[in-house]
Amino acid sequence: MFNLNDHIFRLLQDEPFFASLSRNVDKTEDKSIPTAGVRIDPETGFFELLYNPDFFEGLATDKQRTGVLVHEFYHLVMEHIIGRLPDELAGIFDGQVDPKKQALFKLYNIAADLSINCHIGRESLPENGCFPGHGHFEDFPEFQTVEYYYERLKKKAEQEQKDGTSEGGVSDMDSFDDHSQWGGKSCNKATKEIAKQRLTEAVKKAAEDASKANSWGTVSSSMKKEIMERITPVLDWRKVLRYFVKCSQRAEKRSTVKRLNKRYPYVHPGRKVRRQANIAISIDQSGSVSDSMLAAFYTELNKLAEIATFTVVPFDTRVAEDKVYQWRKGETRKRERVLCGGTCFDAPTEYVNAGGFDAHIVLTDMCAPKPKASRCPRMWMTDADHARRPYFKTNERVIAIAK
Repeated sequence: MFNLNDHIFRLLQDEPFFASLSRNVDKTEDKSIPTAGVRIDPETGFFELLYNPDFFEGLATDKQRTGVLVHEFYHLVMEHIIGRLPDELAGIFDGQVDPKKQALFKLYNIAADLSINCHIGRESLPENGCFPGHGHFEDFPEFQTVEYYYERLKKKAEQEQKDGTSEGGVSDMDSFDDHSQWGGKSCNKATKEIAKQRLTEAVKKAAEDASKANSWGTVSSSMKKEIMERITPVLDWRKVLRYFVKCSQRAEKRSTVKRLNKRYPYVHPGRKVRRQANIAISIDQSGSVSDSMLAAFYTELNKLAEIATFTVVPFDTRVAEDKVYQWRKGETRKRERVLCGGTCFDAPTEYVNAGGFDAHIVLTDMCAPKPKASRCPRMWMTDADHARRPYFKTNERVIAIAK
């Protein structure tokens, strides 16, 4: 009988990061699951790896056994098991029996696997693993976020449904491991919060151990960067916003007799310099910007209204030009949904490019394709999860609005 606890040191001896993380995960034999899966223990709040010993024993090589362990630990690192889900899957772990949500959750499971399996490699996982660039996912690029793959899978499933080819398509596929215990199933809210804190501390300790060993094993450079961003203290978004606004200011000079000309006193009038910026604020209307996030942002906008002029631009797949307005100091507008479509960043980008603005700030969840280039400096403001893992890659600044 294969006992994982007897082999864990040998299997992870070349993986300092995952070896350290493993010390914070209990390993429990469970023949009721076909392969393996991670979960939060509802009684203790500790993380637990459930595994079927027959499955591990049946794997062809130790390389595959290590690959499966790394796969499960990546689910922890990427926070897949503690509720990193799109809004449309809310309540999926609360016992709701909704066939549509169940089908979407199945696609999300595949998306989660696609986002991590490309960091592990085909030779290190079972043959039925999902990989970008292969099989049903031949046209999927590697090293994208779970949100990106989820949107691609939904579109692919819809197209297969229209074409009558859904049987044997992506909707019929499944993960090789067990995801049924994700989301802190059977855990109360306090236990989930404790688990989140423990996970943060465990990942931080694993990163420190890997850095001390001067080896991250098979962790790719892009994944290492994401992990380090997760454990690095978050910048104060208010200071970043103020800095961005100040850097966008233009100096407007005008003559005035009220100020002495230092070079030619009493001969020429002096000069008064006024620094001002005309900044566009594009607000995503797809429902992705929460009331609390908007309220926090508007509070800061009031503080900055003395040094810049802000134009609020509501958008979804188009700009609601009749609803564009200029923000004034002391403004107390309530959140107002003026559009209700999807999201396309090209629309506000084109509007701002044509308007001659000095800078552009976009409030969104970033769940849409990468937009056209901006003619002025652009900054993205979103929640913490999407700031760490934006839907598209960009060199522009992405800031999380924290509470």
